[in-house]
Amino acid sequence: MDKNNLPAGPLNGVRVIDLTRVLSGPFCTMILGDLGADVIKIEPPSGDPVRGHGTIRDGLSWYFASFNRNKKSVVLDLYTEDGKCTLRDLMKSSDVVVENFRPGVMDKMGFGEEALRSINPRLISASVNGWGRTGPYADRPAFDFVVQAMSGFMSVNGSEGTQSLRSAAPVTDLVAGIYAALGIIAALRERDNSGKGQHVEVAMQNAILSMMAYLAAEFFATGKIPIRTGNDHPMFAPYGLYNTADGEIAVAPSNEVILLRFLKTLNLEWITQDERYNTNAKRFSQRPDLQKLIEARLASDTQKAWIEKLNAAGVPCGKVQDFDQVFADPQVEAQEMKIDVDHPGHGTVSMLGFPIKLSRTPCSVRYPAPDLGGSTSSELWTNIKDTQRLLG
Repeated sequence: MDKNNLPAGPLNGVRVIDLTRVLSGPFCTMILGDLGADVIKIEPPSGDPVRGHGTIRDGLSWYFASFNRNKKSVVLDLYTEDGKCTLRDLMKSSDVVVENFRPGVMDKMGFGEEALRSINPRLISASVNGWGRTGPYADRPAFDFVVQAMSGFMSVNGSEGTQSLRSAAPVTDLVAGIYAALGIIAALRERDNSGKGQHVEVAMQNAILSMMAYLAAEFFATGKIPIRTGNDHPMFAPYGLYNTADGEIAVAPSNEVILLRFLKTLNLEWITQDERYNTNAKRFSQRPDLQKLIEARLASDTQKAWIEKLNAAGVPCGKVQDFDQVFADPQVEAQEMKIDVDHPGHGTVSMLGFPIKLSRTPCSVRYPAPDLGGSTSSELWTNIKDTQRLLG
């Protein structure tokens, strides 16, 4: 990896102090780092707990490595006055500080919003927490599983009559991290006009609630609690997983035009003229019957053949792939969504690539995940202190 030959990212020149740990905050600051920001991860002497989580290979947690690329690690004990003093000095020459403590912790450490404004009026502070700073749950601890449950997200996953299901991916952490990065970038843009910093807050519950889309819209419109529909769509039919001669395919005919393409490809276009199925409401109520009709036709050919036929007809479809298949998929390979990053002393780490594709200033891995405290005594740290002296 030759970082000198990599193009500068769009956030080049933005310095971010990363006080976060575990996932929601580190995901936010990873995005900022991928976009070119200079991210300084402040860790306690024991390090981010995720350094000890997941599979450890050659002394490195691949979980930690995946969410802490493009960062430098500096060890500070923020329970000591020396640690706080150093952090305060660092904030004078920084643009952003991100934390994911419980509400009130920053105030207790002496870094509440008013204190931050006095240290650096241009500083943008960002908090990622579970429930927000106001309301009766503000002081509660929050973990992804609990937020999935409390937000209603779990209540709509699974099939009718079965237990609610969590998402395997920690979606509330990840969505909150994305929103926090977006809010920080918006605040940086606003600062260009006002010259002033501001506070950005994203709560995990709020973040996942914002993703409820048509489920929330229908509830607001009707007052009806959404039923769990498993792999079927809660508003359209037919739509879901269907068996072919040798495997399932996922088909998503989400409007009348695509539905007609789907049924015509199956020689079942008569369905839309039948009195039993000629409206979406009727089809929705007759989903089991439609499943039998469709699968009887799909049984005449293979999964691969139907996927080719349906895609050629403009019908969104595909197969359910496990990770072996996903990361061998030529589309995933073409989009470089699996990358290999050299970590000196720890070997090569495979991780997810960049979903944001910028044509002129693309995301890049300039630095692998840092060793604990790897930049505390480095030239970078010396340069930061020199900058502080220049700023007075």
